[in-house]
Amino acid sequence: MYPEAIHKGTANRKPVRLHHLLALFTALAFTLTIYPPKAHAQIVGNLAVNVPFAFQAGKSKLPAGEYRIHMLENSDLTVMQISSVDGANSVLVQVRDAEANSRPTKSELTFNRYGNSYFLAKVFDEGNPSGSEVVETGDEKRISQGTLEAQEHVPASH
Repeated sequence: MYPEAIHKGTANRKPVRLHHLLALFTALAFTLTIYPPKAHAQIVGNLAVNVPFAFQAGKSKLPAGEYRIHMLENSDLTVMQISSVDGANSVLVQVRDAEANSRPTKSELTFNRYGNSYFLAKVFDEGNPSGSEVVETGDEKRISQGTLEAQEHVPASH
């Protein structure tokens, strides 16, 4: 008699578990369709830019000049390469996702200016509100303590 009671209790629970699992799966599928995954920041192809001042990108200091910028393949969009057109300078910079308040009408780089020091801060591609933000270095943190004077926007093109 006792084994039969255990068997009946176990038999009643299996359909309930399956029912709960099915309901959970349905809720998860519904949630994923309502909230699609966030698009990663992406610069499509190369951006060309003429930076009129010396600047720092990540830990590297670069002179004023013409540069090509692109995301490194196989970096999960977390590494950006900045190379001078003449081939004299090339750096890799760690970036993370950034969101613009609205769709940028042109491709551009944003620099934080502290006195005479410029630090590459963000890169946005025309029409895409998802961009890239350069990870702030210790140098910028030290210099920036209460001294942000302005942000400079430099247009870029494909």
